[in-house]
Amino acid sequence: MSPDHPPGLDLDRLRVLLDRERPGLVTGPLSGRLIEGGRSNLTYEVSDGTARWVVRRPPLGHVLATAHDMRREHRVITALHPTDVPVPRTLLLCEDEEVVGAPFYVMEFVAGTPYRTAAQLAPLGPERTRAAVLNLVDTLVGLHAVDTAEVGLADFGRPEGFLDRQLRRWAKQLDASRNRDLAGIDELHATLGRELPRSPAPTVVHGDYRLDNVLIGGDDDGIRAVLDWEMSTLGDPLTDLGLLVMYSSPLGLPDSPVSTTAQAPGHPAPAELIERYAARSGRDVSAVAWYTAFAWFKLAVILEGIHYRYTLGQTVGRGFDRIGDLVPVFIEHGLTTLQEG
Repeated sequence: MSPDHPPGLDLDRLRVLLDRERPGLVTGPLSGRLIEGGRSNLTYEVSDGTARWVVRRPPLGHVLATAHDMRREHRVITALHPTDVPVPRTLLLCEDEEVVGAPFYVMEFVAGTPYRTAAQLAPLGPERTRAAVLNLVDTLVGLHAVDTAEVGLADFGRPEGFLDRQLRRWAKQLDASRNRDLAGIDELHATLGRELPRSPAPTVVHGDYRLDNVLIGGDDDGIRAVLDWEMSTLGDPLTDLGLLVMYSSPLGLPDSPVSTTAQAPGHPAPAELIERYAARSGRDVSAVAWYTAFAWFKLAVILEGIHYRYTLGQTVGRGFDRIGDLVPVFIEHGLTTLQEG
């Protein structure tokens, strides 16, 4: 992959745009690289040899409606930057598809590490791993405490009927990517619909909150930035908690391209994360099994969408050939979670 021509990013056109909209920002020729690890929107690190920035754009090819909205992602990050929620500073939103082939935005580069696997966490040791994961919970509590009106996000979503609408949305997205039989997924969706809980007061919801969507760094292993806001909206905050619990539960699949960090030494058990969130947020978490099962369902749909793009030859990066095998595993975990909850 040439640093002059990373897939999906025309650096010459980007330079022209930046020089026009942010004169003086760029001081030398641009180089760029795709930051691998994401499975949806594409993220690039761009540099002029002195400074670094990050560019986000939708995936190449097949795109599900509303799932890769650059304007919304840019808006929520911009609104949250003055709050205690750690997010990068945004620099530019471009909705002219002539520049790189799709809408995109540019934000500051934040130094830090996204820990994606238990093996990556292991060198931190049990105490630092425990602290990092508990910081993840505390940051989520902080996000859910943001006054949406104060930061200009009061109209960022429609929280009434949020869970029912989410179920219908993800079923629709499944249908848009469905080209094979998936045993149990319709049963999981139907059971979630029958047992819909009553939502607490709405908050900003991240929608994909997990350890590898934050950057950790510094002497205190603090959270330097929360990333990947493409699914954010106003809605039920316990959907974020359910997702975090799901990602803190063992998949039971070694060498999976999508893995949890649950088996890292020192990683808190899901029950402790739930208890900490409840104590610090004051919310009733008695229906957390439903939210966790919903997370398994949502991830099954997301992975099936990625698998579908892979079958069309429209993915960039490594590991996509094994994504399809994970979908039945996520469906089974969702069904089991509902039965045990």
